[in-house]
Order: sequence, then structure tokens, then C-alpha cells
Amino acid sequence: MDLIVLALGGNALLRRGERLTTRAQQDNLVRASRAIAEVARAHRVVVTHGSGPQVGMLAQRAESAEGSWHESLDVLEAEIEGMIGYLLQREIRNSAPELRVVTLLTQVVVDPEDPAFKAPSKPIGVVYTRETAQRLARERSWAVAPDSQGWRRVVASPDPIRIVEIESIRTLVDAGHVVVCGGGGGVPVRETDGGALTGVEAVVDKDLTTSLLAVGLEADLLCLLTDVRGVHRRWPDDGEPIPEIRVPELRQLDLASGSMGPKALAATRFAEATGRAAVVGAMEETVALVAGLGGTRVLP
Repeated sequence: MDLIVLALGGNALLRRGERLTTRAQQDNLVRASRAIAEVARAHRVVVTHGSGPQVGMLAQRAESAEGSWHESLDVLEAEIEGMIGYLLQREIRNSAPELRVVTLLTQVVVDPEDPAFKAPSKPIGVVYTRETAQRLARERSWAVAPDSQGWRRVVASPDPIRIVEIESIRTLVDAGHVVVCGGGGGVPVRETDGGALTGVEAVVDKDLTTSLLAVGLEADLLCLLTDVRGVHRRWPDDGEPIPEIRVPELRQLDLASGSMGPKALAATRFAEATGRAAVVGAMEETVALVAGLGGTRVLP
């Protein structure tokens, strides 16, 4: 059985225009979980998921609590991994009771000297007007930046170096479990000279962590799921996605850094490291993508 690593984009939990509610997330996860279960009946499967809107909302809730309670982003990411992991684990099992599904809290080592800490760029949380975003930036010492629909908080997004629990994940996969892990890019930590781990105030890109995970597990396919049907040369002006592209050509495309750019980089890293294909496509087409139909296949 092939090993498939599936990365669920934010649209797995929240579609464009939807309010961030538990009901909306559950409804979307039911659809995602049915597709995952169908793939898992024929393959070994590892699932990761995004967390941008959710971690931003938890951070906002913590900041607005009485006494100006502050919760660090690594702790918030751990909360998100537990919450979304539970929902995914439950719904995958509901879709296919014969499957054994587990969620593993995942720590990801980053370099505290990564340049990303000096240039926060990862958008999290809700969209604000410019005036509101700038006021919150002053009040809460946030970095903010324009987003496609307004302004959002931005945080450091360092490159993932190592997945602490990689061998535990491998053991679970080899034992026949569907593993949900690396949620939101994983809990960012740094390693001291003595080998101890400490939390880091950052959010790691989920697609880059997923690529690192897929390489470490020697996956047969990396499948990056989003809310569009693949990579476009000139999004949204051209109608159809590119069906197949090699790494050197993909590198030449001008892709949005906040959406398709990280997916292209993740696919590139996997294809180069393993010599195998990665695919980018719509969550609704998950089964077809795994079968080699649809989406954009990225070849080394």
C-alpha cells in the first residue's frame, strides 16, 4: 500500500466568506473526512491541516480576556492541534468505522535566528479594516499587513527544520493507523544546546511542515489540498490549471506568497528530495488527485 500524505488547507475547515464557528468547521470537516476515509481504505494515510483563522481567533480571545491574559503562539497551536485533530479523528472514524485513527501532538524545531523573526509575514486571525488593524497594532504590539480583503495580524513564520515526533508517526503508520499530525504547521519549538525544547512565538507554514514530514516518511505522494483546482500561470485570469509541471518551470512562476506560493515551494522540496510527484488541487477532488487525475502534478 502506498503512503499518501494529505495536507488540508484552511478551506477544509472554513470556506471563503464563512464565519468562524464550530458548526461551520464541523460541516466542512465531514466532507473532508469522507474523502480522506475513501483514500485510507486503499492506502496508508497521514493527514495535516491548517490553522490560520483558528489560531488568530484564539489569540484574539486571549488578548481580550480580563486582565489582558496573553497566551504564547506555541501553546495556542497546541490547542488548535487538539481541537481540530479531535474533529478530524472523529469524523474520519464516523465515515469509516473500520479505520484506526489517531491524532498526535507534533512539535517542529525551528532556528531562532531564522530571518522570519525580523520580518513577520504569516497572516493569522480575522480580517480588519486598516484603521482597526493599526489601532490593535499599537495597543497589542502586533505587526499587521494588508490582506486580500483588508488587514490582518502577521507573525513570524520560520522554516521547519525537524519534526520531533517523526519516528512516532512512522511507528503509528506502520501499525496501520491513519495519523492526524502536524496541525497548523506543528507547535514551533527551539532546541537548546543541552537538547531541551522550548516554545517559540511563531506559526510555521503548514505546507512546508507537511513537505518535511512527507520526505521524512518517504511518502509515495504528497497531496496539497486547497480551494482551487490547481496551480495557474496567471491566477485568476487563465481558466484552467496547469496539469503537469516540472520543478524548474514552477520556480519561474509568480505565485502569491500568502496562498499558492508556499504550496509550490512545498511541492518543489518534496519532488526534489524524493524524485516523486506532488500534486496540488481542490479538496473536493481528493480521491481523483490521489489516482493521478486532475490538479497540478509537480515533477522533479
